[in-house]
Amino acid sequence: MISAAIFASGSGSNAEAIVQASELPCTIQLLVCDKPEAPVISKAKEWDAEVFVCDPKTFEDKQAYEQAILTKLQEKHIEWIFLAGYMRLIGPTLLEAYPERILNIHPSLLPAFAGKDAIGQALSAGVKVSGVTIHFVDAGMDTGNIIAQEAVPVLEEDTHHTLHQRIQAIEHRLYPETISYILKERDRKE
Repeated sequence: MISAAIFASGSGSNAEAIVQASELPCTIQLLVCDKPEAPVISKAKEWDAEVFVCDPKTFEDKQAYEQAILTKLQEKHIEWIFLAGYMRLIGPTLLEAYPERILNIHPSLLPAFAGKDAIGQALSAGVKVSGVTIHFVDAGMDTGNIIAQEAVPVLEEDTHHTLHQRIQAIEHRLYPETISYILKERDRKE
């Protein structure tokens, strides 16, 4: 069975959706969190996974921070990383160790509305359609190769909250489905 880690910084709803997904061809062995007070940490205590809180403020630079994470990933024999609301750019230390093995989810139809508050960006732009993108992680911000996307209509009466709820409903289904597809395809090819 493939061994995987989830990286999260916030509430952990996408992390929870991954953990609760049935028939994933991997086991989630580790949660990596960069925020010591993040709600995802208490949620993760119910999962059969180790929690590794790694506060970047306690390291001299990004390389040292990522090296500490990489050491933990190697200890746990992690093969794949799934970002689920992890609010940090991944640097060369992890990218080089996990080429094409780090996935991210983003609440827009990339390349539109990359970066923070994609939902707010979509509402401000007055678009009629937003959505969800799952992509490989590269050195840029939400610029990696796109794996899957699904559109979500933006309604005239939408608020940040209502659009966020509808996007999250898609995320919680699409991310586990895409993870399963990618892992099965890689396994078939290898």
